[in-house]
Amino acid sequence: MKWGVALLLVTGLTLVGCGNEKSGVSTADYAAAREKVKAASGQAPVRMETQQAVAQPEDLDQQATVTAGYMYDPTEKRDPFRSFILDQAKEAAEKEVGPLEQFDISQLAVVAVVWDTGMPLALLADPSGRPYVVEEGTAVGKNDGRVTKIDDGVVLVKETYVDWLGEKTTKDIEMRLASGDKGGDL
Repeated sequence: MKWGVALLLVTGLTLVGCGNEKSGVSTADYAAAREKVKAASGQAPVRMETQQAVAQPEDLDQQATVTAGYMYDPTEKRDPFRSFILDQAKEAAEKEVGPLEQFDISQLAVVAVVWDTGMPLALLADPSGRPYVVEEGTAVGKNDGRVTKIDDGVVLVKETYVDWLGEKTTKDIEMRLASGDKGGDL
């Protein structure tokens, strides 16, 4: 019996609280306030229809220019919903990569240097031991590295990084000739 009275009381309070009274601002109030703002700014008032009408494409273009005052022109702008990281990956995939550009510079070893000539050369080995002859200007490493100078037992490489701000920074890396008792394995 107690549960029945409690249920009847909760149902009655719910029905009283959900009456037909309107709360908040109506559409007509919003339209009137909008017309006041437009009249104060000097724009021509736009008639708001209370009934929904089927809009034709020509009407939508005209209505968009009148109500918004600005039309987005996407020419020469990037798509804001497309990831710039995917665009960078696509550019990197389109670029042909040489065999020495597949490895990080720390994975490459300087095996030999011929430096006292008109065109100095160096012999670099990848992690599997495969040798490659490089000269000044050769692409090396994953970060767009270029051999800038070959000197006595040293190969200088300049790498270009794109930092998290999108700015390009360069770093000079010095690769030294591996010294040891290995002799001439290659």
